[in-house]
Amino acid sequence: MSSPATSSPLLTTPLNALHIELGARMVPFAGYSMPVQYPAGLMAEHQHTRSAAGLFDVSHMGQLKLVGPDAAAAFETLMPVDVIDLPVGKQRYGLLLTDEGTIIDDLMFFNKGNDEIFVIVNGACKVGDIAHIQARIGQRCNVVPMPDHALLALQGPQAVTALARMAPGVEKLVFMTGGDFAIAGCTCFVTRSGYTGEDGFEISVPAAQADTLARALLAQPEIKPIGLGARNSLRLEAGLCLYGNDIDTTTTPPEAALNWAIQKVRRTGGTRAGGFPGADKVLAQIDNPANLQRKRVGLVALERVPVREHTELQSTDGRKIGEVTSGLLGPTVNEPVAMGYVAPAFAAVGTRVNAIVRGKAVPMEVRAMPFVPANYFRG
Repeated sequence: MSSPATSSPLLTTPLNALHIELGARMVPFAGYSMPVQYPAGLMAEHQHTRSAAGLFDVSHMGQLKLVGPDAAAAFETLMPVDVIDLPVGKQRYGLLLTDEGTIIDDLMFFNKGNDEIFVIVNGACKVGDIAHIQARIGQRCNVVPMPDHALLALQGPQAVTALARMAPGVEKLVFMTGGDFAIAGCTCFVTRSGYTGEDGFEISVPAAQADTLARALLAQPEIKPIGLGARNSLRLEAGLCLYGNDIDTTTTPPEAALNWAIQKVRRTGGTRAGGFPGADKVLAQIDNPANLQRKRVGLVALERVPVREHTELQSTDGRKIGEVTSGLLGPTVNEPVAMGYVAPAFAAVGTRVNAIVRGKAVPMEVRAMPFVPANYFRG
C-alpha cells in the first residue's frame, strides 16, 4: 500500500460517483480523488472491519500481467523472492529492488497458470513500476498493464459469509490463494488476501462492472463502505508497511524487517541464491545483522499521546537513535501505536526509547508486531 502523492488534475476511480453518493469525504491520494472516510467516521469504520466486513475501493492500485513461458524466471531477476516455484493458484508478497538493494515498491503476485503471472502494485508507484518491469524484462515476456480493471478489497471476519452468499465456493479458498468467480453478474478474479490483518478478499473486476459489483456487495447486511483513513489504521495495527512511509528507496528488506519475504532458495546457500538487484548487500545484511545500520520496529507509547510520522526517537539518555515512520492511536488496541526505524542496539522487544513530541519526551517501548493478532484463514 502506498502513501499519498498529489498531482493535478486528480484521477478518479470507477466508483467515484458511488463514493460521493455515499457521502464520502474525498481527498487526494496517489494522484486520485479517494474516499478518506464516510459519514460514520474512521473509528466506526475501523471497528466495523474488525468485527464484520468492510468494502474498500483500491482501484488506484496498478494491475498488470506478465505473460510467456519465461515470465516467472524473468520476474524473479527483479526480486529477492521465489517466483519460479510458486504453485499455480497461489499468491505471494514481493519486493522490487533497485540495483543498490533498496525497495522500489512492494507488491503481490499470483501464478494464474498458462504462463501468466498477475501482479498488483501500489498506486503512487505504478507508472514507474510498469516502466521498470518493461525495461528490465520486457524482452523476455509480455508486460500487459490492466488500466481497464478496478480493484475492491472486502475485509473482516464476516467477509467470507457475505461473499459466499454471492459466490459459492469462495469459502474454500485459503489465505493467499484465488480463482475466477462470477459475482452479481460480474467477471471477477478473487484472492483471499488483503492488507488489514483480517480474513478477507481482493477482487479484480472490469472497470465497467465495478459499480454493479460494489452496490451488490454493499447490499449485504454485513458489509459497509470503508475509507482510506481506516485502511491506514487497520494496516498499522496489523504491522504492515505503507510504501512511502515505512519503506522506500532508502530502505533495504533486512532494514525493514522483511527477511520473512525472502525464501531460502534465494538466500546464501540456496539453489537460486542471489541473482536479484543489490543481492550482495541484501544477503550480507541477512547473513550478518551487524551490517545493518537501522531496523524497523513496532512501538507503543506509554502515555496516551499519539506519536506521528517523522517524530524523532531518542535513547533514554537523549541521543538520537531513529525516527517514527507511521503512528496513531490504534482503535482496536486503544493505545498509541507506531512503527519506525531505530539503531539495531535499540531494536530488542522491551527496549525503552523516547519520542520527542512538541519538545517533550514521550516514553515508548519496542513491541512485537502485529499489535493485533492476524486472522488470516489458512484452512
